[in-house]
Parts: sequence; C-alpha cells; structure tokens
Amino acid sequence: MKTSIVTLSTGIILVILIQCSEKKAEVSDVNADTTPPPSTMYSGFESQVAWGEHLVLIGGCNDCHTPKIITPEGAVLLDSALWLSGHAAGTPSFEVDRKAMESKGLVVTQVFTEWVGPWGVSYAANLTPHETGLGNFTEEQFFRVLREGKYKGLVNSRPILPPMPWEMYRNMTDDEIKAIFAYLKSIKPVNNIVPAPLPPASAN
Repeated sequence: MKTSIVTLSTGIILVILIQCSEKKAEVSDVNADTTPPPSTMYSGFESQVAWGEHLVLIGGCNDCHTPKIITPEGAVLLDSALWLSGHAAGTPSFEVDRKAMESKGLVVTQVFTEWVGPWGVSYAANLTPHETGLGNFTEEQFFRVLREGKYKGLVNSRPILPPMPWEMYRNMTDDEIKAIFAYLKSIKPVNNIVPAPLPPASAN
C-alpha cells in the first residue's frame, strides 16, 4: 500500500514539474525577441548601410555619378576623392557637333558624367549628403526619384533625363531603396553644384 502511495505521489510531482516547464516555455516564447537577425533583414549584410553600398556598387551608380581620372585608355578610373559627387562643376564641356549627334540619334560622352543626345545635354547628379546633393532630401523624395523619375523627387518637377535608367531601378523593393538611401546619406559630403541640363541644340 505504501509503495502505491509513493508511486502515485511521484507521478503527481512529475506531472506538476512537466506542466511548470511547459508554462515557462510558453512565457519564454512570448517574451522572445521576434526581430529577425541582421543577416535576414539586410540580405546577409551586417547593416542597412552595408547592404546599400553593395546595391550601389552592383547597380553601376559610379559609372555616371563618380568623376573619372583620365588615363591613356580614356576616362576609366574612378576618382575616389569625388565619390558619387556627380559632374564636377567647372569641368569644360567636350567639343562635339551636337546638331549632328541629335539628327543621327546618337548618344555621346567623354567623361561619363556629361551626356549629349537628342534630349540635349545632361549631367550626372551629386548623390552625396552635401546640401548641393542629397543633403536636404527626404526618403520620400528619393523614392519619387526612382519610382516616378522626378527631378529632385519633387511632385511637379521635370522628368529625369537620360541616361539615368530609373525605369529599371523602379523595380527595386522598398527595402532596397531604403538601404541605398541610407548608404548615400553615410558617405562623405562633397560640395559640388552640378550644371543645369541644356536643351537640344536644334531648339536654339
């Protein structure tokens, strides 16, 4: 009889211990941090800025927005001191018969920050966080630049001119655009007022 009572008591104690463990586990699950780890949040990168840098590099932003150093092979080296600062103010325009280029539908460039085509002449924008670049931009404006092709991301502004491929970049996810904006806000600000675009030569 005593053996039965001891066995029964032991069983009851075990049931109570199991129930307590399950309740603790439930409480632990409720209190657990549900924030996904950075590797999940930023596509494997340790931060939003690092992910944005990756996207800028593979997106070819430097092709047009970073001034080049002229070499015997042409303008092929990126000027790291002017990283993503756009067409350098005061740079002499290269000589080309603009009317001939426009009539033939050709697009030409020498330094990749100044482009001549049927639309006229366009200059790569300053993407650094200086007030002459993106310094006063909001994230909402940046979205409008890439999603709607609006100059400076303003609702009633002119369209962004070629060769800026915003029609392709508009397909990026919200998180990708936010990461790019975060990176551009983190780089060295460069004081550079990019020239205004010129209308087609045939319009003069």
